[in-house]
Amino acid sequence: MVQTRDDSGSPSSPSSRSAPSDDTLITRKAQEPTPANTEPKVRGLQDRAVYESGVEVTLSDYQRGTSSANAAPADTPYVSFTVKIENESESALDAGTGYLMCYSGEESQESKQIFDDQLHGLPSIRLRPGRTAKATVACEMPKDENYLQVELTPSTELPKTIFAGNVK
Repeated sequence: MVQTRDDSGSPSSPSSRSAPSDDTLITRKAQEPTPANTEPKVRGLQDRAVYESGVEVTLSDYQRGTSSANAAPADTPYVSFTVKIENESESALDAGTGYLMCYSGEESQESKQIFDDQLHGLPSIRLRPGRTAKATVACEMPKDENYLQVELTPSTELPKTIFAGNVK
């Protein structure tokens, strides 16, 4: 048992020990911050991705095909689509640093990008404010697969966007 003395020098009573004095600080346990969700939002294949900077990206005009004998890779079934990048930000966008990855099928197998006539990949342009760039890109996709996931970054300055859905 611990006894304390008040200003008068006499032992304190139990009732005086239970109430905090004016200079007693009562603390509460700080709540842990909720971790920010850093996963990109998954959008449908026809949805628009709008970045805080004002850059917008859409995918459209999905078509199936087979690459030519001169393509890389040759004679490969694919799905092609148009990538449209609109720069409504206040500064130029270095689209040449962007990238695109495709995954197809129920097991989400990584798909090679197809380079053929009219299929050249993302535009590699320094896109000025107020300007738009379009390109038709293609990724290998077996004819019997329907599910497509496209992960796209229009520039290394912007986060990844995921588009996903079924292609007929």
